[in-house]
Amino acid sequence: MSELPGEVQGWIGERRYEVEGEFDVERGYVFTTCASVENGNPLFWDEKTANDLTDGWIAPPTMISVWFRPHYWAPGRTEQAQPLQVHFDLKEELDLPEAVMTDNTITFGEPVRPGDRLKTWQVLRSVSAPKTTKLGKGRFWEIDVVYENQKGEWVGTESYTGFGYRRDA
Repeated sequence: MSELPGEVQGWIGERRYEVEGEFDVERGYVFTTCASVENGNPLFWDEKTANDLTDGWIAPPTMISVWFRPHYWAPGRTEQAQPLQVHFDLKEELDLPEAVMTDNTITFGEPVRPGDRLKTWQVLRSVSAPKTTKLGKGRFWEIDVVYENQKGEWVGTESYTGFGYRRDA
């Protein structure tokens, strides 16, 4: 396990799994999300406030990944879609059946607005040398998920640190 496979080394810094969202950003999702967590911020409910503060309606920044959570089923889909596919690829390629996310940071750019159709891709930033933790033996990895709107404007990046491991016998 000490050597990082060449295939995985080749993934580092590469744009992978570039996809366009399956649906446009829409206010119904915004209302449902805000209602589910009792977010009464007038920016998301009141048109005058939205116009005054952000020149119109925006989605809550923390919803950025919502627009890419694949539906369990969609016409013509032959495989179940998974978010953060690079993470699952690493687990398989490195033969590390267990994994946890140890850190997540979101950096925001341009506001996401109703009607936007977002695009995303994943970039593997690094894979550590083998480590032993209380969970078992494995490796840490860092993955960025980058988002942009239909104009090519950067709207945000989610940065994840994961630990893939094999439990001790």
